[in-house]
Amino acid sequence: MAQPERNERQRLRPAPLLFEPSEAVADPEHFFGLESLEDPKELLARATELSLAFRAATDRAVEFQAVAAAQLADPRRFDRITPAEIADRAGWTEDYAKKMIEFGRSLLDDVRP
Repeated sequence: MAQPERNERQRLRPAPLLFEPSEAVADPEHFFGLESLEDPKELLARATELSLAFRAATDRAVEFQAVAAAQLADPRRFDRITPAEIADRAGWTEDYAKKMIEFGRSLLDDVRP
């Protein structure tokens, strides 16, 4: 991922994801209170905020997956594991695991001085 794209994402500052009470989660029609909004403008604004927040959360989680995969495959680790083992643990194909390991290494290289 290119650095400018990452900075652009960080500037969006999507709405925070709030955990819903268990009784609300039990109701299949309930979704972050969107079903109770009657004003279409307000509904669109809040749904857009949530959509951006979920996308940002997904992107961030994928970055953490990649970093973890790179760390697990690091040849300097005595307990390193193979891309096939990483793929098995994460539910990926081995080819995807290799790509995630590369991506994770690039993220780690960006952080190191």
